[in-house]
Amino acid sequence: MFSNYLIGLREGLEASLVVCILIAYLVKTGRRDALKPIWAGIGVAVAIALGFGCALEFGSQELTFKAQEALGGSLSILAVVLVTWMVFWMRRTARHLKSELHGKLDAALRMGTGALVATAFLAVGREGLETALFVWASVHAASDGTPRPLVGVALGLATAVLLGWLFYKGALRINLAKFFTWTGGMLVVVAAGVLAYGVHDLQEADLLPGLTNLAFDISNTVDPSSWYGTLLKGVFNFQPDPTVLQVTVWLLYLVPALALFLAPVGFASGKGKVKEPDEQGSRPSKAPQT
Repeated sequence: MFSNYLIGLREGLEASLVVCILIAYLVKTGRRDALKPIWAGIGVAVAIALGFGCALEFGSQELTFKAQEALGGSLSILAVVLVTWMVFWMRRTARHLKSELHGKLDAALRMGTGALVATAFLAVGREGLETALFVWASVHAASDGTPRPLVGVALGLATAVLLGWLFYKGALRINLAKFFTWTGGMLVVVAAGVLAYGVHDLQEADLLPGLTNLAFDISNTVDPSSWYGTLLKGVFNFQPDPTVLQVTVWLLYLVPALALFLAPVGFASGKGKVKEPDEQGSRPSKAPQT
């Protein structure tokens, strides 16, 4: 449940900040007439993300067992690729997000209503589709037959909406650089578990070898149905009897991904130095300014 809460919080907060920036800019520039197209674009993005999630869930139920495992494994790996790209992208570009959105919004205002709808849709839609895919993969990996993963996601999204509203009202101060660093690092750990589970799905679909070649089996020591087994499963997608290939892939992803993610932000300059973002650009204390 915690891992799904984290997914909903992280992805939802990114979308909330985007919405906050767009709306605050229009209000402060006296363009309240453009708010309806913006909300329309956001509504379309949310509807498509929900539809995508439903299509994944209900569409996969009509498949054979091996086809379900092949689809689940493939989409889990795709979800890990997307969420990894997302956390690295946000780590690098968070300080420039507001100015980038302002530029796109200015161009859309000059082009008309359709461009405004498209701008809001594209800004929020990417987050929505990524969230739907990663949530589906994470819930599929949990597969404990309880609604807890979905409850975790819902609570995370609700928290993100509340935080976004507080940001807009200027009632909340938080170091966004540190927030996205900590949550991004935890998401990398969650993604490693989803990746290992995706590999297991592909092994059960006979697309990868080594299903019976276990790295270890501590099922008698760690009961998956116990509270601590449930906690390990929910946070890390822990499996008491992983295959050698699962453990290998988990390590090959987690170690370098965390090392790169926790390295200094930014690209090397001409002299090979890395530039860190300033704190001012990532710690708004008021509603976004123009």
